[in-house]
Amino acid sequence: MITLKIEGMTCMGCVQSVERALKKADPTAAVKIDLDSGRLDLDGALDRAAAKAAIEATGFDVVD
Repeated sequence: MITLKIEGMTCMGCVQSVERALKKADPTAAVKIDLDSGRLDLDGALDRAAAKAAIEATGFDVVD
């Protein structure tokens, strides 16, 4: 499981954008996002770098 901190999400639309990007990169991924904390838990085939790239492509920042 990969846990990341995402900055810039302000609404459920933001959450859905991130979820769609990760599901496009890995359709079997289990994605759980807490909007209030910006915490993302990802379980799937993506490695940390690929997940970060997919999220950042949607316009959000991943904090290491």
